[in-house]
Amino acid sequence: MRGNQFGKFFSITTFGESHGEALGVVIDGMPAGALVDIEQLKKELKRRAPGQHAVHTNRKEDDLPEILSGVFEGKTLGTPITVIVRNTNQKSADYDKLKNEYRPGHADQTTMDKFGIRDHRGGGRASGRETVSRVIAGYFAKLIIPKISFYGYISQVAHLKLATHPKNHQVSRGEINIPDSKMEAEVIAFLKECKEKGESAGGLVTLSIQGVPKGLGEPVFDKLKADLAKAMMSLPACVGVSLGAGFEFANLLGSQVSSNSKNFGGMEGGISNGEEIVMTLAFKAPSTIGEKAKEGRHDPCILPRVIPVVEAMAAIVIADHALRQETSTLAKIHR
Repeated sequence: MRGNQFGKFFSITTFGESHGEALGVVIDGMPAGALVDIEQLKKELKRRAPGQHAVHTNRKEDDLPEILSGVFEGKTLGTPITVIVRNTNQKSADYDKLKNEYRPGHADQTTMDKFGIRDHRGGGRASGRETVSRVIAGYFAKLIIPKISFYGYISQVAHLKLATHPKNHQVSRGEINIPDSKMEAEVIAFLKECKEKGESAGGLVTLSIQGVPKGLGEPVFDKLKADLAKAMMSLPACVGVSLGAGFEFANLLGSQVSSNSKNFGGMEGGISNGEEIVMTLAFKAPSTIGEKAKEGRHDPCILPRVIPVVEAMAAIVIADHALRQETSTLAKIHR
């Protein structure tokens, strides 16, 4: 199985299955000398962890990180960093009924078609639990780019939409990453009802990235927008990505497009222009519904827990391109 690696100058390899002994990540390209705060890493993981709210899956995991290599006396060594999180709350019997059944929209059937074998317990390698490794990598990526801030939030769940988008990254995102108390209450009530019925819902996530310097991204295949889009589309259940004005570009004339630089979402020609980067991500409803959802431990909507994962993937991409930029001209190399 290939495709477990992401990034070039800052690269990650994730490993593990949902109901295996552990999940983890190997990080290569992390500069030496960065201060590692294990408590802050735990906080990042807690933002993603299941079982913290009534609208989450009932699975409860502490997600305690164990750093196996690459860090000494609280600092990165410049060598590969390996971090694992052990699975402690697997209930594999909950998934026995899925052993010979295939959920539409999930990787059940396609995994069997590809490999002829699959771990049906919680989705195995295709489970959203794999994203715990990405949050760990995102923490280290942010150490490289401390002046850049990432702010993701839920802007729509099913028919419930955010009326006004926050203008800065200090606005509270409430209990489940919605920066509006009225909408949050409506979404919580709606998702509780979905959970009771064995129903699920999708929606939209908006990501704002501020403080990105000019010049990140390559002008051909490795455009910053291309790498960000791939990072997001690699997330389970992500089915669409738009940048800046997004699909509204189809309705705008050239004079309208050029009248406001914000339409471009912080990138021009695939290279960052120094302005705020804004992305909108579409996530489908979870595939497990009905009695299977009631019997197992499934999120009725992944959006409340996907925000730290979205921010982590964005940080990995930006950190990778920031390191690339350091070798973009001889002037930077010789300084």
